[in-house]
Amino acid sequence: MSEIDILSFGETMAMFVAEQAGDLSSVSAFRKRIAGADSNVAIGLSRLGFKVAWLSRVGADSLGRFVIDTLEKEGLDCRHVDIDLAHPTGFQLKSRTDDGSDPAVEYFRRGSAASHLSPHSIVPHLLKARHLHATGIPPALSQTARQMSFELMTRMREAGRSVSFDPNLRPGLWDSEQQMISEINRLAALAHWVLPGLSEGRLLTGFDDPADIAAFYLDKGAEAVAIKLGPHGAYYRTHLDAGFVDGVPVKTVVDTVGAGDGFAVGIISALLDNHSFTEAVQRANWIGSRAVQSRGDMEGLPTRSEMSVEFEAASASRLAPTLDRIPTQIPCGSEPARDEA
Repeated sequence: MSEIDILSFGETMAMFVAEQAGDLSSVSAFRKRIAGADSNVAIGLSRLGFKVAWLSRVGADSLGRFVIDTLEKEGLDCRHVDIDLAHPTGFQLKSRTDDGSDPAVEYFRRGSAASHLSPHSIVPHLLKARHLHATGIPPALSQTARQMSFELMTRMREAGRSVSFDPNLRPGLWDSEQQMISEINRLAALAHWVLPGLSEGRLLTGFDDPADIAAFYLDKGAEAVAIKLGPHGAYYRTHLDAGFVDGVPVKTVVDTVGAGDGFAVGIISALLDNHSFTEAVQRANWIGSRAVQSRGDMEGLPTRSEMSVEFEAASASRLAPTLDRIPTQIPCGSEPARDEA
């Protein structure tokens, strides 16, 4: 049996979060944290007790040391993170909002160390992991990082490992929308579990209805699809089952960033815990709802003990899936936000 449960890869940036609300130009105080959808998921899975290996690249600078130190404190195995002597660690500025709206984010990542990931970054030992989680962010960074994504997903699937994929669309990083759609769908075809948001699924497939979006990816080779519907919950479909799972009510939304990453944590962890896909969506909705109640990208992700107390004690009937209450009118922007715009 492999000593690694999950292999995750991508770019983790340093993040400077405004301490006061308002336009970033007027903010004088920031708090240093980390940001990255891929590493958010890795951290969430580590907090649930899984052994997670992180494959990435950072600059030989203070921000790179900060990123690695933070990830290692979260329990990630960072032994195979390359230190790039020629390119810097990317970073971002994030505004503070106190009304639950999406914060403004400015990125400084072009030419970053992580954009120089390539198939040469792959460590054969890491391919023994039980599961690979991939997103659409690394393939958007550069052609070499895209090649790495394809090779990792192909080799893990051929080896009989499970593979999950969250499109995490970043249109601004691609040469064109057409290229983004084509490449993301090619990657999705290599995954067992595909996890798009509703607006992402509509753009990528050309279909409006969640059932049709899910069928599109099942026809391409996926075993199961879960479509995030934000506060409305999620729709899921496998080759044997389909349903809608209500969202978990939240009294106050503090920060929407990272909710989609929390959803992925719920799906992956539950399936690796041998739960059904329906149960996985229930857990995913709950973790996503927990994420929006905390300020920060991954601060709301629970530990295993917290999940046991707060989620597993919840009423199963309140979270039960249905087939007759799928919302007929869902706005395109209704899925949870992630760590980047």
